[in-house]
Parts: sequence; C-alpha cells; structure tokens
Amino acid sequence: MQTRTLIALENTAQAQEAEAILRSCVHCGFCNATCPTYQILGDERDGPRGRIYLIKQVLEGVAASKQTQQHMDRCLTCRACETTCPSGVNYGRLLDIGRAVVEQQVRRSWMERVKRRLLCAVLPYPRRFALLFRCAQIFKPMIPARLRSKIPDIRQTGLQSPQNTHRRKMLVLAGCVQPILGSAINTAAVRVLDKLGISLLVVPTAGCCGALSYHLSEHADALDFMRRNIDAWLPYLEQGVEAIVMTASGCGLMVKEYGDILKHDSFYAEKAQRISTATRDLVEVLAAEDLSSLKPDIIGTVAFQSPCTLQHGQQLGGAVETLLGSLGFDISTVANPHLCCGSAGTYSLLQPKLSQQLLQDKVNALESAEPDVIATANIGCLTHIQSMTSIPVRHWIEVLDAAFGN
Repeated sequence: MQTRTLIALENTAQAQEAEAILRSCVHCGFCNATCPTYQILGDERDGPRGRIYLIKQVLEGVAASKQTQQHMDRCLTCRACETTCPSGVNYGRLLDIGRAVVEQQVRRSWMERVKRRLLCAVLPYPRRFALLFRCAQIFKPMIPARLRSKIPDIRQTGLQSPQNTHRRKMLVLAGCVQPILGSAINTAAVRVLDKLGISLLVVPTAGCCGALSYHLSEHADALDFMRRNIDAWLPYLEQGVEAIVMTASGCGLMVKEYGDILKHDSFYAEKAQRISTATRDLVEVLAAEDLSSLKPDIIGTVAFQSPCTLQHGQQLGGAVETLLGSLGFDISTVANPHLCCGSAGTYSLLQPKLSQQLLQDKVNALESAEPDVIATANIGCLTHIQSMTSIPVRHWIEVLDAAFGN
C-alpha cells in the first residue's frame, strides 16, 4: 500500500513502524473473510482492510471523525485477520497506533469518558475489583438482566500450593480479575505442575499485565504496569527461574509483546525483551514436558473454545486440544473455531450488542455436540461464555486437574 508522510505521528520510530505495516498490506481483502465484525455488519469499514485504510488516512493528516472512532471501537482486536493475512500484516499493532491518534482528535461524550476511565481505574486493581464485585453480588437482584448474567455466583479462594518445593521453579502471574473470578485456575496449575516436579511462584509486586489500559489507548498507564512487572520478575530470572507462566492467554499475549512495545525505551528495551522471551503460555509448558506419568481419569466430552489471544495472538491454535487429546480426553468438534466469542477484554461492556451476537453464535457452536464441559484458556472468555450456557465452563487446566480427583 502506498503511503504519504505520516504527519499525525511526531514519534519518528512509531511513524516508521506504522509506515512499514501499512506498506506490507496489499489490500487483498482476505482478512475480511475471517473478521467477526465484517461478517455481522457487512461494512468495509468494519473489516480489517477498511480500518487499515481509515488509519492510513488519519495518519496522513485527514481529520478523524466520530464515525472513524466508531469503526475503530467496533474492532475486537481478535487478530483473526493476522492468521488469515498472506502478507503478514501486523494489524494489531497498527490498530493500537491508530486508535491512540484518533483518541487525541475525537472527544468522546462525557458518559463514554467516565465509563472507560472507570474500567481503567478498577479492573486492573484486584482489591478495587474485589470490592466492586462483592457489591455487585449483594445487589445482583436489582441489577439489569443484561449485566446480571455477567456476575457469576462464585466463592473466592486463595492460591493453594502443595507442600513440595521443587528444584525447578517458574513464576506465574496472578492477574487482575482472575483471582476474584477464577481463583481455582492458578491453584489447578500449581497442582498439575507439582506432579511434574515444577514449583510455581507468585511475585507479590507484579500486577496487571497492562493489556486493558493499552487497548483502551491509556498507554502511559499501560507502560507503567509493564515496567513494574519487568522490575518484579527480572531478579527471579537472574536467580535461575525457568519461565514466566501465563494461565490467561490475554495476559500471555500482552507480556510476550513487551519487547516490541518497549523496544524504543532505552532503559527497558533489553529487559522487556528478556521478559517476553521467558514468557510461556501454560499449554507451552506442559507440551514441552514428559507427560507419560500423568494418568487422568477421563469422564465425559470436552468442547474447547480457543481464545483469540491464544490462537491468533500467540499462534497456539490447536495446542490445547492436541495436549488434552494426547492424554485421552474426548474433544468435540466446534464449528467456526476461529471466530471470537465477543468477550475481548472490555468489549462486552463497551459494545454489548455486537458482543452478545457473537456470544450467541459461539455458545450455539460449543453446545452443538452436547459436551459435558466447555473448556477455555482465558478468564474473560470463561465468564462471558458461562453467562449464556448451563453447561459448566472451566479453564482447561481445571478440567485436567479435576481428572486427577482434585
């Protein structure tokens, strides 16, 4: 794609990055075939090719409008287009750059500003979110039905670690909302890895991965989260910890991209790259181990929902299904597995209509084989899907851990 001078970007390094991405796009349109919002809305501007052209215009100096912003907002950042693209266009990175510029040019309504600011002020902070969540559970009967379905009836438990201390050690990110909405996930990971002679450690000073703030164009806040995590984890890597394990695929994708995002930070660039290189999704950790000693007691059929951040972002599509299948699990076939469930971080709260349509399609696909359990790899997808189905929805490591009688 031909480009003119990107006058909207003062940062030379960022301008060069955006220009390189724009030039890599040949405008073939293959991406639209797998874009969830294009499939629903049928509008070129609500597909990757159209959004790339809108971003190109804005970066070249054409003033952004509310309509431009709306088309940017409707993108799930699922990155299915990246999996489809024959030219390897880094659409996700270009979208982050374009959204930030549009955000500076187009003032949102006060209601939208308050909503987005509240999301950034609450969700990345476990204590704040826990307080809000407890209040939501208390007043759940009075909350509108659309929101009520998103408040699961759960009991929070702390991370329960086996008494064994192994020579091999890895770090695990506790996360922001996962300790409240799915505290059993990391506990299950600890127990399964314990069987393989690996101890999981939580670094108390590590926190939000920064994804939520970053994708809402609050880049300064996001970078602060990233640098804090780097400072928290790096000493442990220097002491011989093998890896940083991610049990939420959304967080895993973000941390794996620290190196790219901070590559122009003279103080953190090398550190960030080291953190990204050491980061592993939980399925990567298990896939690299000898699992012959694991003898799960398999009961029932599992339908696996592969989060976009796992299959498109981290390019680990099929990894969980292969691993569970190798251990004897019966994995049902799910139609259109490449399509997003509609959770997409804060998308289900900011774009509820599109999100619910995508969710309905995903639940229909998952339920079609009448599985005994639906498994996934991301806490956002888990809670989103659970809001519309009576079939139990679990993280896949919980399913594996339960097969050991836990």
